[in-house]
Amino acid sequence: MPQINQLALVATSQLFWLLLVLAFIYFGIGRMMLPKIQSTVDARDRRIADDLAAAQAARAAADETETAYRARIDESRAEALRVAAEAKASSARATEERMQAANAANAATVEAAETRIRAATAGALAEIEGVAAEAARDMVQRLAGISVGATEAGRAVKAAMANG
Repeated sequence: MPQINQLALVATSQLFWLLLVLAFIYFGIGRMMLPKIQSTVDARDRRIADDLAAAQAARAAADETETAYRARIDESRAEALRVAAEAKASSARATEERMQAANAANAATVEAAETRIRAATAGALAEIEGVAAEAARDMVQRLAGISVGATEAGRAVKAAMANG
């Protein structure tokens, strides 16, 4: 049968074309497309690493701000205690009525200083929450491509800060 005699020639020809197509696929995908895909993945990894570094820097800045507010609180408290001690020393030499008036004035000064301190602390925490919410919105937008509202981001940051 002539078909069987041609089997070796046909198989050799088909094997040749199979190897040619596989080589084309290997070089087309492996040498041309894969580097482009890998560079895209590498760029994405770099962007994520940069975003995480920026978030870490923002967190460090927030920690520095908190430390500065705590130092100001301690300084104000020390100043208030110094003023109270001076007032007590001077009022000890005065009459009982004058001593009570000086103590009332000192208590008002301390209360006002603590009120300012509480207001400054609350303002700092609000700023930190606002910055963290904005950073969270930006990260979610960049990483997941999802647009998150300011209220949702604020709730998420408050929940995260409440959990510690």
